[in-house]
Amino acid sequence: MTDFRVEDDHFLLDGRPVRLLSGALHYFRVHEAQWGHRLSMLRAMGLNCVETYVPWNLHEPRPGEFRDVGALGRFLDAAQRAGLWAIVRPGPYICAEWENGGLPAWVTGRFGRRVRTRDAGYGAAVGRWFGELLPQVVDRQVTGGGPVLMVQVENEYGSYGSDGVHLEELAGLLRRCGVTVPLFTSDGSEDHMLTGGSVPGLPATANFGSGAREAFGVLRRHRPRGPLMCMEFWCGWFEHWGGERVVRDPAGTAAELREILECGASVNVYMAHGGTNFAGWSGANRSGSLQDGALLPTVTSYDYGAPVDEYGRATEKFWRFREVLAEYGEGPLPELPAEPVGLRGRVRVELTRGASPGDVLEALGDPETAESGVPPTFEDLGVDRGVVRYRVGVPGPRQAYPLGVTGLRDRAVVYVDGVRAGVLTEEDHTLEEPVAGPAEVELWVESLGRVNYGPRLGEPKGVTGGVLHERQFLHGVRARALRLDAFEVPGAVDRVVFEDAGQVGPVGLFRGSFELADATGTGHAGLELPGWTRGFVWVNGFCLGRYWSVGRRRPLYVPGPVLRDGTNEVWVLELEAAGELFVELGPGAPVGEDVPGEELD
Repeated sequence: MTDFRVEDDHFLLDGRPVRLLSGALHYFRVHEAQWGHRLSMLRAMGLNCVETYVPWNLHEPRPGEFRDVGALGRFLDAAQRAGLWAIVRPGPYICAEWENGGLPAWVTGRFGRRVRTRDAGYGAAVGRWFGELLPQVVDRQVTGGGPVLMVQVENEYGSYGSDGVHLEELAGLLRRCGVTVPLFTSDGSEDHMLTGGSVPGLPATANFGSGAREAFGVLRRHRPRGPLMCMEFWCGWFEHWGGERVVRDPAGTAAELREILECGASVNVYMAHGGTNFAGWSGANRSGSLQDGALLPTVTSYDYGAPVDEYGRATEKFWRFREVLAEYGEGPLPELPAEPVGLRGRVRVELTRGASPGDVLEALGDPETAESGVPPTFEDLGVDRGVVRYRVGVPGPRQAYPLGVTGLRDRAVVYVDGVRAGVLTEEDHTLEEPVAGPAEVELWVESLGRVNYGPRLGEPKGVTGGVLHERQFLHGVRARALRLDAFEVPGAVDRVVFEDAGQVGPVGLFRGSFELADATGTGHAGLELPGWTRGFVWVNGFCLGRYWSVGRRRPLYVPGPVLRDGTNEVWVLELEAAGELFVELGPGAPVGEDVPGEELD
């Protein structure tokens, strides 16, 4: 039986000091058929460990409805086959630039500001979830011959709160569920964060992107003894729609990695391989130092400027890191696995069939609610990702007045008597042209991603205030949800009534097919949507995620295992304005996408 413990200033493996050279790779951001390749890339870079979060909302979308919780166990098994130990960060809150920080919308909808506190109801929900999840971890602890060395308690809690009772309750819950390997916390390297997020008696780790000596100095003020570890060494950064790309110079970042190791510390490279926010699971931030300003939705790519890029290829940063890590590992590094091969040539896919939003909603949507005094939110409707159509009447006769929405989250395409009248947002929430009554108003509202960090975590989506005509609220609202996961049901899209795409108009669901003769050897493709505005796209029923025309355009990553020999199909759900009725597949983005951007400090 292998023994891993924390003692003095070292991690000990069977009584021998060991340095953890870890890298973050989230199993839920990588197609399962590609786990082995990506893990082999981490091993070849010089890492001996992999770290992953666990998103609660992915696995329990509705209370008591668990989906593929075994994916975590399969990933940990793949890590062990690749010769890697593992660190698991099960949350329940994970941040991770993931929808709602990993918390299910039904949890934040039910408990509101009581989440991430000692609240008994929230704690009971977490307990039920951990009871389902943690056997995947317990059965794979290093003490039982598995790869799991450590498990984290919550995540960067000191950036959010100071409820030490809650943290100790979570630590106790992990122990009661059978976790016997060391527990730890991780927080930013600032006094208030470490004060709020640490648990007495548990190792504390620090998260930072530079200045290791200063950061570890702060950590030592809080933990005079114990191993030093940077649990998140930020080697890159994420990106928001329409925002500047943040880049890190490979040579400078490698020098920062070397400084961590020169301090005698262990490290977890965040991210070693970022992957992709498939199926609309991207989170969002709020602007401003207090994370309370404008909504900043995160893009579909989670490339993160990682040493292994979104397509699974070694970047210049990979080779710089490998050079540093080779000096601190044991024995020669393994060779790299074969580089994934991109789609050969380009394929134009004509989208020949289409269906109006109303027809799609009729086939795939939830039943419409009865009229209500106030509009139901996404949380009221039990919707995590997707679109909700709100309908309300303007009484009449009355003269034209401004029509707007209070508490809109996040974006609505508005129709008045069936004619498009404009697009509203949280900041720009009144139509340009006034509306006279009587009139029938439709608002097709999409959540652009729930906030994953800061005090606005868990805020509701949809029309969270009301629809105003002049200063008067319009009552008698009906709502009907079109959930994104409705498209995942086998054969569901075939229930939609399609017609010639050219007759549908600028919004709706469009479909087309293409032929491939050599899909088996293809590692990836990049899908481009020239002229399209905003929506979601699927290849062979696999949702690649959101596309949006704001900011720099990049191809959407298509995992090679999604493609197949023979006939392949594409669906595009356009919510604002379609381009020409085709999309293109090609080999994907250049390695590392080295383009100018804002340098990360």
